[in-house]
Amino acid sequence: MGIVKIKDKSFRTSIPESEIKARVKAVAQQISKDMAGKTPLFLGVLNGSFIFASDLMREMTIPCEISFVKLASYQGTTSTGKVKEVIGINEDLSGRTVVIVEDIVESGQTMKQMVESLGTRNPESVHICTLFFKPDKLKEELTLDYVAFRIPDDFIVGYGLDYDGLGRELKDVYTIVE
Repeated sequence: MGIVKIKDKSFRTSIPESEIKARVKAVAQQISKDMAGKTPLFLGVLNGSFIFASDLMREMTIPCEISFVKLASYQGTTSTGKVKEVIGINEDLSGRTVVIVEDIVESGQTMKQMVESLGTRNPESVHICTLFFKPDKLKEELTLDYVAFRIPDDFIVGYGLDYDGLGRELKDVYTIVE
């Protein structure tokens, strides 16, 4: 287990890259199976999901498209609880199968707001795919269609997730060391 230091915090390896890649492939296979005959639009939530979304797309076996939306609700290691849309969606979602690709679902507030916002654009269906899910933190009624990892309520960094903007480039996922 390796230790990395980012700013004022130390993190230890918790999920190696090989395990992440295997789970991403399994999720892509499940989505490909479930959505056979459709051309889903993946909607990656920036910044955190960009690596996950990229790897997920490369493992898909059906035709699909991707776009991105940027939302902000984090400051440092804690959620502000307020979500504001920074970059919107330009695609016509009418009649489309939309798969939101998120890095991590905690309280569910961000996803609930996003699903409600997308619903006003008349998609055929909206699905949520998340790399990480913290079930102990969930506060909203939410259906997560695809979850790669259920994890405890620890702060993590790496594979696209950051601590104050740093650490996204790490290939493994690291958990904060108190």
